[in-house]
Amino acid sequence: MNPTAVITLSETGAQKAIRLVKALGGADLYVHNIVPVRYGGRRFSTVQTLTRRIFHRYKNLVYILPTGVVVRSIEGLLKGKLVDPAVVVLDVGARYAISLLSGHEGGANRLALQVGNILAAEPVITTTTDAEKDLIIGIGCRRGAAAGDIIAAIRSALKEVKADIRRVRLLATADIKHNEEGLLEAAELLGIGLRLVASEEIRSTAKQFKHTPLAARKVGLPAVAEPAALLAGRRTRLILNKTIIRHVTVAIALENCL
Repeated sequence: MNPTAVITLSETGAQKAIRLVKALGGADLYVHNIVPVRYGGRRFSTVQTLTRRIFHRYKNLVYILPTGVVVRSIEGLLKGKLVDPAVVVLDVGARYAISLLSGHEGGANRLALQVGNILAAEPVITTTTDAEKDLIIGIGCRRGAAAGDIIAAIRSALKEVKADIRRVRLLATADIKHNEEGLLEAAELLGIGLRLVASEEIRSTAKQFKHTPLAARKVGLPAVAEPAALLAGRRTRLILNKTIIRHVTVAIALENCL
């Protein structure tokens, strides 16, 4: 059995679900009976009945449907944060990926970020330890940059603003870097989530940042590190403009600036 199940009620949701299933490595797809058969998937008639049947058979559950429906469906099934599956809820418009249950221990926070990266949705994470972190580090790097160099650049940038790495909520970069192995490895080694910001969002944002001719030539974007840092969070402002360290460009944004 695959560790992840994706559940949806509608045809619009099924379109998003299929993208998730492919990107997550072949997750099991559950589709409501009213959805056209061409979308495939295992069929179900009610979310409540399906949830009771599969809730403790999967490590991860991604619901593409209203949060209220999910809350009612999992009622009475919870055993504890160490055994319950990670539950993420995505609206059918793929605007928000909500970490609903088992955020830390179960991995829902990480799953929400992963789902958000796949569908360009904003991950919504409300656990206290994450909410207290207020720094986002935007990163741009040459193809093939080593994880060690990226980590060294991050630590150097934090030293520049006299901040502890425990304040970092996210690393951020442009979606074109989704398969940059060194960057993925650096995020994994540091235990910090990596947010991929959609290229179109970088091109269209009204936020102010310094444009970089090299980024425009190489990747077709006005810049990477500064806009990624600004756009990956809410109410952000730069506290460290783009800085190049060992061929890695970093910028740091502070969140919740009213």
